[in-house]
Amino acid sequence: MADHAADHSAGYVTAETAMVLPVLAILLAVGLWAVAVAGAQLRCIDAARDAARAVARGESDSSASAAASAAAPPGAHIDIGHVGNRVVVVVSARVGKGLGPLSAVSIPTVAATATAESEADP
Repeated sequence: MADHAADHSAGYVTAETAMVLPVLAILLAVGLWAVAVAGAQLRCIDAARDAARAVARGESDSSASAAASAAAPPGAHIDIGHVGNRVVVVVSARVGKGLGPLSAVSIPTVAATATAESEADP
């Protein structure tokens, strides 16, 4: 009698596993996507800081932009501005391409701003 009950419950484990695996795959994909967005945000912060420091030390905007491009995520937009004696750098980047079923989800844009006081004599 006990063997008969064990035979009936064996199929439930397979069905439950089949239902849970797609949910786990989606959670894994969302987790990896969140890590990619956070990583891109950190790279934008580093790139903006590097460029602001470089311009504040007296380097040209083009060399600071090149340094920021090396630290920024691929395809990032770098904007260097001057407000009085202050340097303002904004780095922004779009994260992901929206492949497959994720193409319906909007592509996030991450951005970072850094400011630095110019070290050059006024």
